[in-house]
Order: sequence, then C-alpha cells, then structure tokens
Amino acid sequence: MLTNESIGDDIVKIVIVEDDPMMQLGLEQSLQDYPHFQIVAQAEDGLRGVEAVLRHRPEVVIMDIGLPRKDGIQATKEIKQALPQVRVVMLTSHTSDTEIVAALSSGADAYCIKGANIDLLINAIAAACEGAVYLDPQIARKVLDHLRPPPPEAENIGHLSPREMDVLQLLVQGLSNAEIAAELFLSPNTIKTHLRGVMNKLAVDDRVQAAVVALRAGLV
Repeated sequence: MLTNESIGDDIVKIVIVEDDPMMQLGLEQSLQDYPHFQIVAQAEDGLRGVEAVLRHRPEVVIMDIGLPRKDGIQATKEIKQALPQVRVVMLTSHTSDTEIVAALSSGADAYCIKGANIDLLINAIAAACEGAVYLDPQIARKVLDHLRPPPPEAENIGHLSPREMDVLQLLVQGLSNAEIAAELFLSPNTIKTHLRGVMNKLAVDDRVQAAVVALRAGLV
C-alpha cells in the first residue's frame, strides 16, 4: 500500500470533477486519510470543472469522462491547453478502446477504473505528480497493444485529403459522427462519406482501428 510519506511533504491541491454525488463523497472521504491531499474544489460537470481548475490551479484533477455540459475528454483538453502543468487523473467506468485512446490523446496523465481499490487511485495520483503516466491494470494491455510500432497502414495517412484529416483528428478525440458534422459545419451523411474514405485509404474496418492507426502514426 502507498504510504503518506511516498506522496511527499508538499500539499497536493486536488479538484474533483464528478457528477455522481455519492462518488464525490466517497472520494472526499477516502482522500481525507492522506493529509498531504487538499481538495480545493468539486464540480459536477465538465464546464464548471474547467472553471474550477482555472480558478484554483491545483496540482491534480480527478476527472470523470461521462459528464454533463462538457465531457471529461474535452475538459481535459482545455485544461491542458491552458495549464499544461496540471496533472489529470481520469477516474471512470468507461473502458472502450475509443474512449481510452481519446482520453490519453487529450492529455490525461493517468487512467483509473471506478470500483478499483483506493490504493490504485493513490498510486495514480503519486505517479502523475512525479510526471509519470499511470494506467489501470485493466486497460494497460489495450494501451500497450495500441502503442506497438506503426503498422504499414500508417503510411497511408499521407494519402488522406485535408478534409479527411480533419475528420480523422476529430474521430481520435472521441467525437461522434453528429459531433464531427457540427464541428466541421457539414451534414452527417457527408461525414459518413469522409469516414468511408478514411477507412478505405487506411485499410481498416472500423472507427477504432482508424483511431489506432492515427495514434501510432503520431497524428495526435
């Protein structure tokens, strides 16, 4: 078990962004056992979460993915753009390949699964504070598989049109077809056409595989 001493002597200010009141309370009570942790703010949606981080400038943010108003992936991206030194620990029940890739691409420093032992979360916070990346054992294998050397298909990224590149970048961020359409001011049918073009040129069968190829090729 990680001890208080292993965190260090400095106070670690934490903002919790979580829409479940019971989860908020559970985190608050669990982290109180570590005197070097100080919860400076809590927010129940991504928009208020970003505002709280900009206001309090904590060392660590504990961030859910499925949040109202602004999801945790977009909130993390905005936090990292404004305050790159802030460490973001994703604490979520989401384990799909697309969401894992999108969360790490947004700049998250750690990825933990809800329901795990509190020791794993403490380890994640400690690793993030030290500048390391922490992955929950449940999803580490998925991430390692994605980070293998670039496959031959990655070379085909250069064959994508500028619009297809736009679509692929938004896909990697975890946006749905409708969200990509809104972002690019195009119709959902046009986005589907571009996605088919992307998948054909990359020689992949689905959205997740396209995102993986993009990640391995260093597109994000």
